[in-house]
Amino acid sequence: MPPTRDTVLAALSRLTLPDGGDLVSRDLVRALTVEDGSVRFVIEAPDPELAKRMEPLRQAAEAAVRALPGVATVSAVLTAHGPAAKPAPPSLKIGGHPTPQAGPAKIAGVDRILAVASGKGGVGKSTVSSNLAVALARQGRRVGLLDADIYGPSQPRMMGLSKRPASPDGKTIIPLKAHGVTFMSIGLMLKEDEAVVWRGPMLMGALQQMLGQVAWGELDVLIVDLPPGTGDVQLTLCQRSHVTGALIVSTPQDVALLDARRAIDMFGKLKTPILGLIENMSTYICPGCGHEAHIFGHGGVAAEAKKLGVPFLGEIPLSLDIRLAGDTGTPIASGEGPVSDAYARLAQRLVAGGMA
Repeated sequence: MPPTRDTVLAALSRLTLPDGGDLVSRDLVRALTVEDGSVRFVIEAPDPELAKRMEPLRQAAEAAVRALPGVATVSAVLTAHGPAAKPAPPSLKIGGHPTPQAGPAKIAGVDRILAVASGKGGVGKSTVSSNLAVALARQGRRVGLLDADIYGPSQPRMMGLSKRPASPDGKTIIPLKAHGVTFMSIGLMLKEDEAVVWRGPMLMGALQQMLGQVAWGELDVLIVDLPPGTGDVQLTLCQRSHVTGALIVSTPQDVALLDARRAIDMFGKLKTPILGLIENMSTYICPGCGHEAHIFGHGGVAAEAKKLGVPFLGEIPLSLDIRLAGDTGTPIASGEGPVSDAYARLAQRLVAGGMA
């Protein structure tokens, strides 16, 4: 008499599991086939731990089925459910129209916000921002750095970071850390050569997300590296958050100072204090002969600060080492030497003045 599916299941139902029940009542028999005296089936254990203890039961199942009349061959395979697949983390979308907000909002855990600005591009504002953040961290301050230059985010390269930030719930953004600084940039959410092609509202929404959804933790100061000019990002920052004040970066040349004055005027209209001016690319010391040259002029920013009645915070030299350090992702302020000392003095002035 050839075996049937029912006779095979009846034989298997007489085998009990280590934790109670039998193979059939626990619904652990899978892929049962009975054909021309050949029987094949799979025993699927509830979990890998139980499967380790079920090998004797698998052998007993084969023996019980082999003893049935008409059975020529038996094959029983033991498998186990793997651990439940972890659900994919919710996708985090950056950009979109800003959400309504009644006036400036304080960022949780952040004591002061310093906006680093310039009227034009190319004056080294991002370089100053990253090195100032590192210099302040070396002074013992808890520092965050937000790259708000949405169209041209360069801070990930300067800080040596490329990992995409995590978002456990699709809303909260976990920032990265480097050189003692907590860091976030739109550049971390994009491919390095991917362009951001957004209208103003998208920029405003992205900045609002990076201000409000990033888990900054407890910070003494958050440095915001603004894009050049006087546009949507600057307006959004000053109107939607409590900005302590702005630091204006300029080279000494007259053309740069013209645009710096426009940035100063913008912050005045937005009721944001100007905390001081910084002269970048102030002097160049020839590494071969030691000659000091003023390629972009010298002293123009200090004179402008005096004219406006705001602090002149210091001079940063023009140095090949600054560029090399930024390109390799290790800000020069994290090391030692004359340029690092210049950033350290700048950080000390901000700390001593209660600005950071």
